[in-house]
Amino acid sequence: MSSSGSELDRHIARLHGNGRLRVWSLIITFFGDAVALRGGRVALSTLQDAMGLLDIEPGAVRTALSRLAGEGWVEREREGRLSFYKLTDQGRATFDEPTKRIYASAGSDWDGEWTVAIEAQDTSNRLGEHGFITLGGKAWLRVGGDASGLPDDLLVISGTGSDLPTPLLSLWKLDDHAAHYTDFITNWQAFGAPENLSPGDAMAARTLLLHDWRRIVLRDPALPDVLLPAGWIGHKARKLVRQTYHGLLQGSENWLNDNGLPAQTDPGALEQRFNVLRNIAN
Repeated sequence: MSSSGSELDRHIARLHGNGRLRVWSLIITFFGDAVALRGGRVALSTLQDAMGLLDIEPGAVRTALSRLAGEGWVEREREGRLSFYKLTDQGRATFDEPTKRIYASAGSDWDGEWTVAIEAQDTSNRLGEHGFITLGGKAWLRVGGDASGLPDDLLVISGTGSDLPTPLLSLWKLDDHAAHYTDFITNWQAFGAPENLSPGDAMAARTLLLHDWRRIVLRDPALPDVLLPAGWIGHKARKLVRQTYHGLLQGSENWLNDNGLPAQTDPGALEQRFNVLRNIAN
């Protein structure tokens, strides 16, 4: 067995050893990463095969899809005896902003603007995945003045503020985020040569890689470089995920082709993810 193959087994074991497995979240990862660029619709059997690569039972996939359908993420279509699933309009809209953050190739520039959002009632951490941090109560703060894609039940105020006092950087809990990035690097830097994996193993590894990355990067407030500490560990983690993703693409795309998914609707969109056509040594 190759080093990458044994590392994949370790990652699958880690997935199942991290408490209760959130199959619905893995399905969302697979939809956003693999299905969205191929028409956004996939057969139930293909979803079960994809999750089977991660040692997830078909019954668990059906249960997770029922939950996602009930919450408005996906909808089912029937063709004879076959079932297909696709993202709803709500599901697609929810993907748009996180997708930009997941596949960004580098840190963001900053024009000096901030956005404050105020909720009418506490709705848990829904704004966290939009890059906001809580200021206490129902007020949230985000770097940048673009308010597009936010829920329409907010009071949103955008504009240029004063220079950020250094003590206020503690609001972003950068030490916690740095620890998550360090764990990610520890888990994935020994993966070896992903180009040597079989198509099925490449698809499994790609899903696990993006699942791990998505959960970390969407909790990161995405501060611009000018506000980050020198040598920010998140940049090293992003370079690692870009290199590994690049190495997994050919095999995993072959798996998708062999398992009946339609051709990519926009091949250029895949190439733009992490700027995979760039020299990955950069």
